[in-house]
Amino acid sequence: MYYTIGQRRGLNIGGKHGGNGDRWFVLKKDLENNILYVSQGECEELFSNGLFATDFNFIPKVPEEKEFECFAKFRYRQPDQKVKVTVLGDKNIKVDFFERQKAITEGQFVVLYTEDGTCFGGGIIDKKF
Repeated sequence: MYYTIGQRRGLNIGGKHGGNGDRWFVLKKDLENNILYVSQGECEELFSNGLFATDFNFIPKVPEEKEFECFAKFRYRQPDQKVKVTVLGDKNIKVDFFERQKAITEGQFVVLYTEDGTCFGGGIIDKKF
């Protein structure tokens, strides 16, 4: 099923027509049963307070601090978002958002940046909360 959480185009279910007139968004996927869950409008289920990432690669090395603030991107062309990162191990991190984020998708990447825009790591989004 080639849809991402938060996707609103290419669903072929009527665009703005029907229901309350708002756009349709992908909320979640059940791959085992081949079910795509959608909703109209920007409902609460689209937003998250944070995420856990695995297979995280720091550039050039894991920071000495176990908690720090930086900026992150979760989607292409998204503006940098301020986050608090907790290093859980060599390849695992927890990311808390300062502002709730829309359409965080397991299996996609989170990339961390310094204030000056230098990339210092990225990993796979494992779970959102």
